Amino acid sequence: MTFSIAARCPRTGMLGIAVSSSSPAVAARCAYARAHVGAAGSQNITDPRLGPKLLDLMALGAPAPEAVRIVAGSAANIAYRQLVAIDAAGRTGVFSGAKTLGTFAAAEGEGAVAAGNLLKNQKVPERMISAFAGSSGGLGSRLLAAMRAGLDAGGEAGPVHSAGLLLVREVPWPVANLRVDWSDADPIADLQRLWGLYEPQLEAYVTRALDPTAAPTYGVPGDE
Repeated sequence: MTFSIAARCPRTGMLGIAVSSSSPAVAARCAYARAHVGAAGSQNITDPRLGPKLLDLMALGAPAPEAVRIVAGSAANIAYRQLVAIDAAGRTGVFSGAKTLGTFAAAEGEGAVAAGNLLKNQKVPERMISAFAGSSGGLGSRLLAAMRAGLDAGGEAGPVHSAGLLLVREVPWPVANLRVDWSDADPIADLQRLWGLYEPQLEAYVTRALDPTAAPTYGVPGDE
């Protein structure tokens, strides 16, 4: 029901995760990230407790592969879960339980990890990692390019209806938390358009929080 990619930008240290699903509001249940710690996904008959648990372990010093191993070895009903994680050093971990739904697969690359279940084919995560590696621009754009490649490679066995993008950087709140909770058309395309509107204003939103006197004059596009 879900495919996702978590990654780190080696230039800025930004961490993020993008996810899409046939279910509504997938990012509300499956996407997690914490500045200076990592990004994590918990999907496939989701247990929303597992994403924060992965981040807690990484915050205590566990590399992403170890955090995934600990959660996979201790969480209840883990056979039904699929996990992805990346830590602040760019190390990745992934787990797919024995009862993961339908066709499922995972792939890891340099600073990125992708996984999915109920997929059209097993090549989807691999194509996502390849697209991420071959893309340019900021982390948000690269994650969404990977999601588009995953959908173009087959995506889920059925149509997807929701998508989300979560990014963290040096501040203790997400610098981007964008969601398309339901679309009858193409939620990834909708999310790409939303990112196109938000990305040029991202820095201004951070500045306004840290130092309002240095922020752009009120009345310009993007004021809230």
